[in-house]
Amino acid sequence: MNIRFYNAKILKLKENRKFVIETGELWVKGDTICYIGDGTNGGRVFENQKEDIIIWDREIDVCGNLLMPGFKNAHTHTAMTFLRSYADDLPLQDWLFQQVFPREDQLTPEDVYYLDILGIMEYLTSGITSNFDMYFFPPQNAKASVDCGFRTVQTSGLNNFGGTVELLEENYHIVNEMSDLSSFIVGFHAEYTTSKELMEGVAKLAQKLKSPVFMHNAETKKEVDECKQRWGITPTQLTDGLGMYEYGGGGYHCVWFEEADFEIFKKRNLTAVTNPASNLKLASGIAQVKRFMDEGISLAIGTDGAASNNCLDMFREMFLTTGLAKVRESDASCVSADSVLYMATAGGAHAMGLDDCDRLEVGKKADLIMIDLQQPNMQPENNIVKNIVYSGSKQNVKMTMVNGRILYEDAKFAIGFEPAEIYRKANEIIGRMK
Repeated sequence: MNIRFYNAKILKLKENRKFVIETGELWVKGDTICYIGDGTNGGRVFENQKEDIIIWDREIDVCGNLLMPGFKNAHTHTAMTFLRSYADDLPLQDWLFQQVFPREDQLTPEDVYYLDILGIMEYLTSGITSNFDMYFFPPQNAKASVDCGFRTVQTSGLNNFGGTVELLEENYHIVNEMSDLSSFIVGFHAEYTTSKELMEGVAKLAQKLKSPVFMHNAETKKEVDECKQRWGITPTQLTDGLGMYEYGGGGYHCVWFEEADFEIFKKRNLTAVTNPASNLKLASGIAQVKRFMDEGISLAIGTDGAASNNCLDMFREMFLTTGLAKVRESDASCVSADSVLYMATAGGAHAMGLDDCDRLEVGKKADLIMIDLQQPNMQPENNIVKNIVYSGSKQNVKMTMVNGRILYEDAKFAIGFEPAEIYRKANEIIGRMK
């Protein structure tokens, strides 16, 4: 479709990682942004067509609201929507081994398909245009995203309880070849759930495929302490020594880092994905976000799954990322709104290998959202970026577009599924479990 947005404020990212706001128009041709400007200098943007005879499928008056890049949710377990508010108020490993794993063992591929759609719907309401997922049945996960028109990058949750390196490689090729909306990066669940033999297999596969590697890393103090008891070193040091990171990658959570861990992440150009709400709820700790920034280590933000968060809301994650950092460092000036918004958009895109979705720019994918500024929490407009990070909420998401398609607009979904049917499926799935 050819879509013209006009009367818009447009959030653009400059090279210094600072955001600026311009006013004007943004045009979408197919799945790509083809013009940003004041509307008077479009020239012959559309091949063999003059500006005055462009045929628009839609012309949308933005009414002075804000167009910005969509959020990139850089750590998710989407299908865990079925365990929302089911296994709460427990320490991480009790929660995981006593409540989560036994129910996950009962999931079917069809279950994961519908639970993914429920998660995608929630992502859209929060202005999330892509996610970085780790869960079972990757082909079904990818199919759910493609069927909805959503963009998902996946990594493997391989561990001692399920999966093989051979299956990981098979899923890598299936998902990467399925659609431009689906991609796959090598990974495994965590050091504490995965044998050294399996981790060595993952490292060799990553080298073979020239793929980055991601895993849960240093989420709890217990995890790190037990790893050091087993191997004498931290999970970061262990996996680096196995050759995991020749082609980059990173870790989820990264709360309990030691000096050598920071050095490895910096040397290998890895990304730390922080998950503040999940870490708070499971009492795992507060990541050293300022230290990562000071070291020049890339950062991204994720919600984690609905079983541990329980809300897939990037506005809340952004506020917690900066708020907890300020408290941890006793420094109200650290981790600015601009830096957090960068983590939630471009930072996540780069971690996921989505460099063509990181900002609003001609030639980039049309993955964008409209923020309703005509609400009390967005006024006055002293600083719109700070409004988004410090006072913004899901209520401000007026529209979410992925790959040039509007999938959510004015509280209505356009993903090919009726919400009531998805809700019924989710309740049936959890209702049959023991």
